[in-house]
Amino acid sequence: MIAAIATLLLCQLLGEGIHLLSGLPLPGPVIGMFLLLGWLLLRPGERPGLVQVSAWLTAHLSVMFVPAAVGLIEEGPVLATNGVAIIVATLASTLLTMAVTALVFRWALARTERGA
Repeated sequence: MIAAIATLLLCQLLGEGIHLLSGLPLPGPVIGMFLLLGWLLLRPGERPGLVQVSAWLTAHLSVMFVPAAVGLIEEGPVLATNGVAIIVATLASTLLTMAVTALVFRWALARTERGA
C-alpha cells in the first residue's frame, strides 16, 4: 500500500515539475494523472494496492474539499463582488457538462449495441 501511495505522489510531483518547467497551461496534478495513465498503459496488469488506495481516497473525497471551503470563506469580498457571475458560470458549466456527458453516453451505448 505504501508503494501505491508513493506512486500516486510521485506522479503528482512529476506533474508539478513538468508544469513549472514547461509552463503548460495544465495544473500539475492533471499532468500527473496523464503520467499515471501512461504508466498504467505501459505496464498492464492488476494492481490491488493502487485499487485499495484509490478506493480509500474516493471514499474520503469529501474531506479533501475542506481546504477549498476554508479558502472560499476567506475570499468574502471577492465573492460579494463577483458572486452572481460565479454562480451563473458554475450553473452553466454544470448543465453543459451534464448534457455533453449524456450525449457521449448515448453515443457510446449505441456504438456498443451495434458492435455486439
